[in-house]
Amino acid sequence: MRNGNPARTRFAALAGPLLMGAILVAASLYAFGGLDKLFKATSPDIAACKAAQPLTAALKPLAKGEVAALQIPAEPTRLRDLSFKLPDGRDTTLSAMRGKTVLVNLWATWCAPCRHEMPALDRLQQKYGGPDFEVVAINIDTRNAEKARAFLDEVQVTNLALYADPSARIFQDLKSVGRAFGMPTTILLDKDGCELAYLAGPAEWSSPDAFAFIGRALGR
Repeated sequence: MRNGNPARTRFAALAGPLLMGAILVAASLYAFGGLDKLFKATSPDIAACKAAQPLTAALKPLAKGEVAALQIPAEPTRLRDLSFKLPDGRDTTLSAMRGKTVLVNLWATWCAPCRHEMPALDRLQQKYGGPDFEVVAINIDTRNAEKARAFLDEVQVTNLALYADPSARIFQDLKSVGRAFGMPTTILLDKDGCELAYLAGPAEWSSPDAFAFIGRALGR
């Protein structure tokens, strides 16, 4: 048997341990949030959302009472440009909503907490809805679009537009970035599309606590 290249042999002997070490370092960084922080620190969306940091700092003490479960990001950033459908069936994206603050809420007719939450979101839209703010409630039922409309009529929702994603892809997209673990899921974005807060689960959106939180987000 002929001898192989000594340099190549030494490289192969070192490559295995070095690769394993790199994997372990990456895993430990991920476990403690370091890898995530590293990627965020170099993200252009972080720089674009720097101006939102004073507002998130002001919102943090208002995440209490009925909205105590709201999470405030340390570094506001933009989410990926999520796609869904307008009430008339045309396609749209989150970026098309820029220019006003939006409370994005994912819901479904089979979601028991949504039944209680939707009327509260309706009242929030009634109070603050207009050119500067909208509750963008996106239904993710994958069958029978008319069922969602009947659901809203049943719970007497009259102020919310029926946005929809019958593919439920929007939920998977948010789940992939750690923003959707169940139903309902809610995200507050400023007029530049920067994330101000997010919530996994329901909240009492027509409570004084919620009104104070959203009012502050709108500078009122």
